Order: sequence, then structure tokens, then C-alpha cells
Amino acid sequence: MQKFATTLFCAAAMFFAVGCSAADMETVAVIGTGDMGDSLGPRFAELGYRVVYGSRNPESDKVQALVRKTGNNASATTQMAAAQQGDIVLLLVPWPPMETVAQNLGDLDGKIVVDVSMPLKQGEDGYPTHLLQTSSAEMIQGWNPGAKVVKTLGTMGSYVIDDPMAGGGVITIPVASDHRHAKEKVAGIVAALGLDPVDFGPLRMARNIEIMQMIYMIPLSQNRPEGWEFYFRRSDYYGCYLSSGSNVEGLMPVADSGDLAVFPETGDRPAPCPE
Repeated sequence: MQKFATTLFCAAAMFFAVGCSAADMETVAVIGTGDMGDSLGPRFAELGYRVVYGSRNPESDKVQALVRKTGNNASATTQMAAAQQGDIVLLLVPWPPMETVAQNLGDLDGKIVVDVSMPLKQGEDGYPTHLLQTSSAEMIQGWNPGAKVVKTLGTMGSYVIDDPMAGGGVITIPVASDHRHAKEKVAGIVAALGLDPVDFGPLRMARNIEIMQMIYMIPLSQNRPEGWEFYFRRSDYYGCYLSSGSNVEGLMPVADSGDLAVFPETGDRPAPCPE
């Protein structure tokens, strides 16, 4: 798995014109050392990144064990100190504590901030319900206007981070951001992790990603023994339909339709249009 991830990352790195040597890799601040943190941190280290964990208790036995497991010069410190060291900041803190944490990480200007959080609570009927009027990613962007916030990596279980093929095939991961370069860079990392990134558009589409997070939690809320993972099958229908000269009445392309973010082609490709 490590060899596969490294090979895939180097391909993505070449695609996005970034360096692939460990010496050139940036620092990733992993804010939160729970179920997702102890999966994502070691995987980022496998890709060559230096990982610094941000924790309320960085000297605890649990966190220090995670540092040793991660290797590659990993370390642990406070949440704010970690965020200041990171070129990429992963926010893995649950809501509502996220509201406090995301406003107290110091100056994040210019940093890529990846929001993985689920702003959900259990409704009166036991099913998940959303806590916010917009999305956690939009709120984090508002609190940190100089940061480049990307919403992704929150629509699957941590076991998929540990083993991308554990769900029986490649898992699709939506990515949304108002910052094209940050979105493309994070998409390359998602691909390097053995997952299938899909462009969900601007950051306001994080609201829909968080709906997917609620959908993902339904089997658990129902106490079912089985759940599901998201996989988007590629289709050539839209491209073939439009290339035939057909048009959808009233359809107005999005503002950046002629200059969309470029994502790595990791999923199954659709068949060519019929003659």
C-alpha cells in the first residue's frame, strides 16, 4: 500500500508541477488526534510530508504513541502552534468544539485549510441533522479570510484512509473550494491517498458535501450492520448530448465553465460517444 500510494502521489505531483522528493515536502498540521487524525496523519507521512499534530494534550501517552507510529520526523504540540507550522492545516475537530478551535489558530493567511468536520447532531428521531445554516467550511473561511479553505475527506470512514480498497473499490471524494490552486493541490493529494477526487465547485457547495456526510451516517443511526461508501460512476451522456448540438433550454453555464479546476483522472472513464 505504501509503494502504491507513493507511486500515485508522484504521478499526481508531476501532473500538478510540484516537487516529489521528501526534502521538498511541506508540513501538514493535523488538528485533532481522534479517529480521523490517527489515520490521516500516518498516511500523509507515507507521502513524505512532515506531520505535526495539534492537540489539547500533546504530551499524553496516546498522542506520543501516534507521533511514534507516524515517524518521518512527526511531532506534537498545541493546536495553535501546530497550525502556525503547517503549510496545509487539516481541521479534524468535531462540532461544536470546532467553532472555538477554528477561531483560535492564529494567522492562517496563505495556508491551505482542509475542513473535514461534520457539523451534525442527532435529531429527536435519532437521525442526523445539520447544526448550521450554511456550512462549517464557509464559517471557517469567514473566520479566517486569508486562508484557502477546502472542504473534503469527510464523506467516508477512517478505515478507507487506512486502506483505500477496504470498501471493495475506489471511493469517490468530493472537493469544494473558492481557491482553484488549493483545490487542485488537495485533489492531487486525495488521488495520492488512493481515492477518487471529484470537483464540487465553489466553497458554498460544501453545504451539499455536508448533506452527503449526513447520508453517510444514516445506516449507523439505524443501527444497521452494514453501511456504504460513495462511488460516482462516470457517464458520457452530458458530453455526447452537448457535442451533438443539443442544448438544454434555460441552462446557463457556471462562471468558470471555460476554465475549470484540473483534477487527476483516477476514476473509470466513460465510453466514447456513439457514432
